[in-house]
Amino acid sequence: MKDEPLADFSKLTPDAVLNWVEAALGQRATNICRPLGSYINRVYDIQMEDGSWIVAKFYRPGRWTRAALQDEQDFVRELAAAEIPVIAPIPGASGATLHDANGMFFALFPKRGGRPLEEPDSAQWLELGRLLARLHVVGSQRAARHRIELGPLTSTRNHLELILQSDFPTSSVRRQYEQMAMEIVREIEPLFRSIERVRIHGDCHRANILSRPLAHGATESAPFFLIDFDDMAMGPAVQDLWMILPGHVKDSRAELHLLLEGYETFRNFDDSTLRLIEPLRAMRMIHFTAWCARQRLDGGFARIAPDWGSSAFWRSETADLQRQLQELHDSL
Repeated sequence: MKDEPLADFSKLTPDAVLNWVEAALGQRATNICRPLGSYINRVYDIQMEDGSWIVAKFYRPGRWTRAALQDEQDFVRELAAAEIPVIAPIPGASGATLHDANGMFFALFPKRGGRPLEEPDSAQWLELGRLLARLHVVGSQRAARHRIELGPLTSTRNHLELILQSDFPTSSVRRQYEQMAMEIVREIEPLFRSIERVRIHGDCHRANILSRPLAHGATESAPFFLIDFDDMAMGPAVQDLWMILPGHVKDSRAELHLLLEGYETFRNFDDSTLRLIEPLRAMRMIHFTAWCARQRLDGGFARIAPDWGSSAFWRSETADLQRQLQELHDSL
């Protein structure tokens, strides 16, 4: 966007990070402060003097308000209290979990091992369904008043407004992209009327599900941990299910059947919301383009999308939306 400010992480020198962490926890750290990969935030692996390791997550300035970040942390702590496998933030010396580093918010988490979820077997699909149902049971107990509401006229319209502030090479390219995106919004908007929205993970793809294998010889299924609630939102429960499927519904019916079977162990699932999957996929495509539009101003983004903003880039984005619109029509 033309007027979007650069995310200023210049204050995050290793010494400053260690000082803020020590002040928040009231404990001493060693000099080990290793940056971890994260496109949006800045994340560090830190060793404390007692030998424990924590992860310090500094949120991208300007992305979320304090209240919205607190909604996220409150949700994760409620999930942890319900014995749902998440990694909850560590309370600091004051009891707070959200800390302020001269206007930059950060949180601290215990370090946990694991690897991203690979292809689940039948038992694991059932387990994933049970896990997501338990998450939504907690998510339905109250609203997150300061988080995004997932919907065509709310989150997707906001994403589209952000995208259209980008520097398009020609007005024709911009108009074609806008027309296709708005056609999708108009087509899917009626499907979201009167849909139940609860607190959801929001970005529940496989990289955000850690698999933690049990000791050698164990016979029960490996447990999972849900991580990275950055995109936590108020939305339909099906949003957290479709993103872990191996493909479109027509190609993933066996996996979806197992997922729903496990889900209904703990919570009823409204089968009518399955029709939202392809609309939600279209919304996700627009969401990702908006994410790229915001990230392009931050250092190193050119290495991720070197053709960003070119006519070829926008023609490809428009064609992808057109194909998804057809997929959407075929699914209804």
